[in-house]
Amino acid sequence: MTDPIAAWHDYMHAPSADTLAALLAEDVVFHSPAVHTPQVGKAVTMKYLSAAAEVLGGDDFTYVGEWRAERSAVLEFTCTIGDAIKVDGVDIIGWDEDGRIVSFKVMIRPMKALNTVVPLMAAALAR
Repeated sequence: MTDPIAAWHDYMHAPSADTLAALLAEDVVFHSPAVHTPQVGKAVTMKYLSAAAEVLGGDDFTYVGEWRAERSAVLEFTCTIGDAIKVDGVDIIGWDEDGRIVSFKVMIRPMKALNTVVPLMAAALAR
C-alpha cells in the first residue's frame, strides 16, 4: 500500500487533478470548516480540495506537525492569505485498506482567517 500521507504531501507540492483523483476513494467524505453538511463523493471532494490547494497552497504553505494512527493522520498547517492574514489549520485524513482517502476534514483558525478563506474558496469553487 502506498503511504497516502506521503502522496498527499506530493500533491500539495505539485497539485494535479490526476494525482488527486488517484488519492481519493469514490465514496470519500469531505468536511469543510464553512459548510455544515458533509460533502460526499469523489467529484465534489476533488472540487473542494483543488480549490483549497489554490487558495491556501501559496509559497508559504507549510505543514508544521503530523500525528498518525493506523489509518488516519492529523496534519497541522500554516499559511498567509494576502499580506497579513495568518491561517492556522489542520487536515484530518482517514484512508482505507487500499490507501485511498475516505475522509478529509479541514479546520481553520482564527475566525478572521476563516472569514477571509470562505469567500476565496467560494470564488475558486465557482471557476
